[in-house]
Amino acid sequence: MSQDTPSTPKKSFFQNLKEIMYGMASHDMSRYALRTRASMEHLFILITMGDMIGIPILPPYYSLRLLPYVVPQISTWKRRLLREKDVSDAMF
Repeated sequence: MSQDTPSTPKKSFFQNLKEIMYGMASHDMSRYALRTRASMEHLFILITMGDMIGIPILPPYYSLRLLPYVVPQISTWKRRLLREKDVSDAMF
């Protein structure tokens, strides 16, 4: 006599359509925001820690004050900076 009813209610067709349209509209914006953030972090580390690769922009005093905040990102920054780039990287 017991029926197997799912504990979560089924979504309506319009609710699913609404979520699909929202995902299609916001996915590109979120990827652009992440790409912009990565490039800003790249520039920030280049300005503050540029003397590691031979580009002294800020005096070392200010770079040393910012060093504790930048240490976790230095290895990935060096790898990204010294990575070989291709024409297709600029397109995507």
